[in-house]
Amino acid sequence: MGKTIDGERGNLIVTFEGLKSKTPFVKQMHGILTTLEETLGTPVDIEFASDGENFYLLQCRPQSYGARMKPAALPSEIPKDRLIFSANRYVSNGTAIGITHIVYVDPQQYSELGSRSELLAVGRAVSKINQLLPKRQFILMGPGRWGSRGDIKLGVSVTYSDINNSAMLIEVARKQGNYVPDVSFGTHFFQDLVEESIRYLPLYPDDPETQFNEAFLLNSANVLADLIPDFAPLSHVIRVIDIPQVTNGLVLDVLMNAEQDRALAVLAEPTTVVQAAPAKREPPARVKEPEDNWRWRLRMAEEIAAQLDAKRFGVLAMYLFGSTKNATAGPGSDIDIIIHIRGSEDQKSLLMSWLEGWSLCLSELNYWRTGVRTQGLLDVQLVTDEDIEKKTSYAVKIGAVTDPARKLLLGVSPR
Repeated sequence: MGKTIDGERGNLIVTFEGLKSKTPFVKQMHGILTTLEETLGTPVDIEFASDGENFYLLQCRPQSYGARMKPAALPSEIPKDRLIFSANRYVSNGTAIGITHIVYVDPQQYSELGSRSELLAVGRAVSKINQLLPKRQFILMGPGRWGSRGDIKLGVSVTYSDINNSAMLIEVARKQGNYVPDVSFGTHFFQDLVEESIRYLPLYPDDPETQFNEAFLLNSANVLADLIPDFAPLSHVIRVIDIPQVTNGLVLDVLMNAEQDRALAVLAEPTTVVQAAPAKREPPARVKEPEDNWRWRLRMAEEIAAQLDAKRFGVLAMYLFGSTKNATAGPGSDIDIIIHIRGSEDQKSLLMSWLEGWSLCLSELNYWRTGVRTQGLLDVQLVTDEDIEKKTSYAVKIGAVTDPARKLLLGVSPR
C-alpha cells in the first residue's frame, strides 16, 4: 500500500485492477481455458494456484449443461393443499420431476439432539436411506449446512457418497431467535452436484413471502422405521414420506426459475417424463435414435435370467433394482442385479465369469446404440441365505417396504 494513502480518511476498497491492468494474468487465463475447451470439446471449470510466476492446475472438469438447466414454467394458481413449499432467494434453473419420497431432517429436533454420537447417527441413517430409495426420485431437506465436518450442529455430517442418489438437496434455514443461520449453498460437494445434475435450493421457511407446508412434513406417515429399523429411535428427527402413499398416488414436482428468482414444490399427477441424464458428448454419427434406455436394459436383464443355468451356477433367484427397474436409466446407466446364490466358490467364480461376458457384450451394444462408452454394463451383487435371513447387504432390497427389487424369471424367455 502506498505511503501517501491515508486509511483514516474514507473507506479503502481492495480491487483486482492492478492484476488486470499491470499483469498478463487475465490473458494467460483466457489462453489456458480456451486450450482446455478446445482439447476436451467442452467448456471447463478449473481450480488453480499461482505464486505470481508459476501456474498450478489443480482440477479441471467439464461444465454440465442440459435441458434440466432451463428455467421452469411456474404455474400461476396452485391449490393450497398442493403446495409444499416456495422459495424466493438464490434460485437456479431446473426441475426435479416425479419425486416419490421426501427425506426431511427436522431442524428443531436435530438442534435438540444431546450428543455428538446422536448427530453422527443422523448422517449414517441418511446414508442408508440414500442406498434404499429409488435413485433420483427423492429429495433431501435438512438444517443449515449439509456436509458439516467440524461443528456438525450446523448441518448433517455426510459425504457426497451419502447423498449421491438424491434428486435434490435442500438446506433449510429456520430462524433461531433473531438469527437466521447461514447455509452452505451445497459447497461441500458443489461440483459433484453440478456434474450429476442434482438440484440445490436454500429454503427460508420464516420468510413472510414464502410458503412452507410444515404440517405436511410433520404429520404425514413416517416410514423410517419400516425402511431402516435400526434407526427407528431417530424417527422424531428424520421423517421419510412416501408421497404417493399419503396423497393417493400424487408425486412432487419441484420447479425452479432463476429469472423470476422463484421455486415451487407442487403435488401433481405422475407423468411418463423420465429425468434427463447428465449431458454427454455427441454420439458417433452412425448411431440411430435408440429406444428407451430403461426398456432396452429391462429386456436384456430378462434375457440374461432366461439364459442363466441355475443348477450349474447354484443360483436360487435373480432380481432387478435401480434405474432400470425404476424406468429412469440413461444411456450410461448400469443394469443393477441381485443374485441369490447357494453354490460353491467354484460355481460362484464360473457365474461371475459368465456374467462378465454378458456385461462386456452389452456395453459394446450400448455404445453402438447411444455412443456412450462404459466399462461393462452389469453391476452384480451376490447375496447368500444368511444375507436374506438377516436382511444384510443388498438383500434388504428383496421384499423391501419401499422400492423393492423386482424378481426375474429364471429360464423363461421374454420373447
